[in-house]
Amino acid sequence: MIKVRPAMELDSGSMARLLNDIIEKGGTTALTRPVTDRDLGEWMASAPGQSAWSVAVNESEAVVGFQWISPHSKLPPAAADIATFVQLGQTGIGIGSALFEATSKAAKMLGYRWINATIRADNEGGLTYYQSRGFRDWHFEEKVGLESGQIVDRISKRFDL
Repeated sequence: MIKVRPAMELDSGSMARLLNDIIEKGGTTALTRPVTDRDLGEWMASAPGQSAWSVAVNESEAVVGFQWISPHSKLPPAAADIATFVQLGQTGIGIGSALFEATSKAAKMLGYRWINATIRADNEGGLTYYQSRGFRDWHFEEKVGLESGQIVDRISKRFDL
């Protein structure tokens, strides 16, 4: 049984470990260097009143996924940017769906009119996830350099609230 609740600073260590496993595997996130619990804590505190962070926990209260929305400098004020991370080996069992239900409600409460997801074009799982939520393509970027030096294309998808 998966439960979704607001993320707390105390979750940042579990969230960082989950994200670092994804970064280490490679191929799905634009992040290429490991993150710390301090990084996650700073990100959570960076846009008070404009962001929402949720964690999915299993019956043992272990974090198995997290998602956030926040403003982004390349988006208009009516839009929030979204990021989603699910523990390796736990995709396809409803964690992302449960997270997005909470996140879309939070986005409406924060006054956003739409949500942007920017996904690496080679991240088939991410593209499928956002498409299945009702996101539609609206922007494409070619040859974007990541911090590691890797070059990727990115697709931005939009979900109107």
